[in-house]
Amino acid sequence: MSIPAVLQGLRLPVICSPLFIASNPRLVAEQCKAGLVGSFPALNARPAELLDEWLGGLKAELAAWQAAHPERKVGPFAVNQIVHQSNDRLQHDVELCVKHQVPIIISSLRAPPPDMLDAIHSYGGIVMHDVISLRHAEKALEAGVDGLILVAAGAGGHAGALSPFALVGEVRRMFDGPIALAGSIASGDGILAAQAMGADFAYIGTRWLATPEANVTQAYRDAIIESAAGDVVYTNLFTGVHGNYLKKSIVAAGLDPDNLPVADKSKMNFGGGSAAKAWKDIWGAGQGVGMMDDAPPAAEVADRLEAEYRAARQRLGL
Repeated sequence: MSIPAVLQGLRLPVICSPLFIASNPRLVAEQCKAGLVGSFPALNARPAELLDEWLGGLKAELAAWQAAHPERKVGPFAVNQIVHQSNDRLQHDVELCVKHQVPIIISSLRAPPPDMLDAIHSYGGIVMHDVISLRHAEKALEAGVDGLILVAAGAGGHAGALSPFALVGEVRRMFDGPIALAGSIASGDGILAAQAMGADFAYIGTRWLATPEANVTQAYRDAIIESAAGDVVYTNLFTGVHGNYLKKSIVAAGLDPDNLPVADKSKMNFGGGSAAKAWKDIWGAGQGVGMMDDAPPAAEVADRLEAEYRAARQRLGL
């Protein structure tokens, strides 16, 4: 299977992951202007009516920038949809994405239903679904998604526990379509390594958190710069789904990061304000956080990734 046209011609094989609360149109626009795939969760637009404004404004800004810079390739943008029964906005948000013909939908937690896939495919959109295991990958492909995002150990926020070598290797044996790999990728070297393992794209999230465009507090930004891999805690306490979070924010919330209770997975809720509060106070971050020691603009991050990627290829004689 070939790479879908919308994912071809990128400056780098990078999909910028949707960061809950942190990703906004300002950050996504800069990622796309840098020639990468930018993305944000639909739930970041609060209230729900704001999503229509975000999508229309983002499309207009990127079209104007492309017209002013015809020599540059503007990357497409993606919207993340949480496919879970507690997300009471799902139908509303998908309908707006169809209205604006969002080129890429990133579905999470559960495989999208047939009517959602049909609606997105009706205008030529594609669906990339994130998974943490081979079983999840098989179910998503049976549902009819166009590509997979493999969320391996060390990824920021909701993440799996499998080695990227194992996860990519097993999925590649059964699927030859587009695959993005997530898990501690914070440099151009990591992008090339993902490709060497068999992935088509690197899925990068934490690297963008310290940028001035990200919707985070200065304390969160400082914590990203100051933390290392050993400061990341893997727990399901805050949302019912296992994920990686900065130890500093857990301590600030009055909890012992070394003795966290296990949450009841059946009580997951992505529809109301509780999840937003959890992510506002408890900061997600991947194990690649130790590779970040400053807070450059998103455009500069893209420049650095490209320079590192080219240098890595040169070292290997590629």
